[in-house]
Amino acid sequence: MTALLALTNCENTDEANKLAHWLIQEKLAACVNILPAVQSVYRWQGHIETASEVTLFIKTTSTQFAAIKKHFLAQHSYELPELIAVEISDGLPEYLDWVCDNGND
Repeated sequence: MTALLALTNCENTDEANKLAHWLIQEKLAACVNILPAVQSVYRWQGHIETASEVTLFIKTTSTQFAAIKKHFLAQHSYELPELIAVEISDGLPEYLDWVCDNGND
C-alpha cells in the first residue's frame, strides 16, 4: 500500500468541510487539511476564469484513492472538480504507517 497526498479545490469552506468530514467518516483518508483563500486562474470552456477557492490536502492511500475517485463526483459541487494525487516518496516512517493503517479495519 502506498501513501498519497491528494488535492482538490472547493467552492467555499462549507463544501470543504463537508468533503473533509465525508472522507474521514468513510475512512477514505487519514487526515484532511483545509487551506482557505486560494486564488485560482484557469481556462474553462474557452474563457480565462479567476476564482477564490478552498484547497484540501488529503492524506490517503492508493487503495483508498481508488474508492475516492469512484464516489467523488457525487460529493463535489463542481461539474469537473480537480482531483489529483502524488505518491509520498519519503517522510516520517511512523506518520506514513499511520496514514496507511488508518481506515483499514
